[in-house]
Amino acid sequence: MMQKFTLLFLTCALARVTNAQSVFAHFMAQNSYSYAESDWTNDMTTAQNIGIDGFALNIAANDYEVDRIVDAYAAAEALDFKLFYSFDMSYTWQQSDMVNIVANHSSSPSTFLWKNTILVSTYSGESYGEDFWASFKSALQNKGIDITLAPAFTTYRDPSSADSLVSTFPSIDGFFNWWSWPADVDANLTTATDLAYQAAVSSLSGPYIMSVSPWQFKNIDGAGDWVEYSDTLWNYRWQQAVNYVKPDIVEIVTWNDYGESHYIGDINPNVYLGTQAPLYVDGFTHAAWRDVAQYYISWFKTGSAPTITKDKVVFWYRAWPKAVECSTGTLPRNAAYPEDAVFALAMLKDTATITLAIGSNTVTFTAGAGVTMGSVPFPSEDSQIPYIAISRDGTIVVDTHGSMYVNQSGCTYYNFNPFVGSVSE
Repeated sequence: MMQKFTLLFLTCALARVTNAQSVFAHFMAQNSYSYAESDWTNDMTTAQNIGIDGFALNIAANDYEVDRIVDAYAAAEALDFKLFYSFDMSYTWQQSDMVNIVANHSSSPSTFLWKNTILVSTYSGESYGEDFWASFKSALQNKGIDITLAPAFTTYRDPSSADSLVSTFPSIDGFFNWWSWPADVDANLTTATDLAYQAAVSSLSGPYIMSVSPWQFKNIDGAGDWVEYSDTLWNYRWQQAVNYVKPDIVEIVTWNDYGESHYIGDINPNVYLGTQAPLYVDGFTHAAWRDVAQYYISWFKTGSAPTITKDKVVFWYRAWPKAVECSTGTLPRNAAYPEDAVFALAMLKDTATITLAIGSNTVTFTAGAGVTMGSVPFPSEDSQIPYIAISRDGTIVVDTHGSMYVNQSGCTYYNFNPFVGSVSE
């Protein structure tokens, strides 16, 4: 009996590993209003270059987004890049519109398939009820279109509610856990929610999709103002994915949600972000976070940490300490949680010494081959800029300064969005 159990366990584990090879980035189609096909091509090529297989298109309405997605598919088909819909159900949707949108590109070679069916996901949507989702699937079947429904029903976060998800919504085939940040607590996120919901849908035909995100901060009147404890999230969340959860699909949250500060794509200057988001987005580039993603995407797909051939340090930090009073904006919820520090993720081919300095504060630590995190606290002096160096055998391999000062005064808008940079040999 034990041999049979072991064989069954290994077979299931192998099936999971076999499927666990896709990485998508959540893409806000709402931000594509000014996009031409070339903008899609640029984003997709950039994503593809770090191992991302496709975009989960967060679509909020049957409006200009549908037209822009025509260009998205044209670009994707030329690149062999994959797409699937993530309907933003926090907006009001007519089921018939959703059916038509899925049908529009159902035969495209760039539409992502899960076990030969079209994958469809959501942000929220549980309030629409089981009948809505069952009817949605039936309406598509009547058009000859079979889908795998793996929604992110966002009220399902408590691990104890995992079993009730499946019993309440028998029409779903899988699940997307949207929650990739701590829940208003001064502590790192655990894998409890992931493991509970992964187990709950393990007997279904669809995937367990795990979200991985680098940050969470928003400060927009009417849309919310908060920050979640994200200081080292981009490293440990990936570690959770590759070492513990090993989901079927990783979905990076996000490629281009600038307003919530978790974008890893480049800031497109043609995208209109309103009047407040630019106050904490403009100049705060996150491109270097993609270097971290590339490393972990390779690990996720192959099952082994990739060999690093070039030393690099990716670093991030905010421009103001959390206690600074700003002249406008709102002090975000959880503002006391982030540490006032410069964070650095060393990605090394061999053991080296990392130096982190800012003002009168200096931290040195030894990092081995692979990935190591370190940090240096903000100084008390005003207008200081970080210094980062990699040294080996007493010789500096490479060093750099940040591109943004940390100031103790002069804050015009509450901003907990970090600047992200890197230095490499």
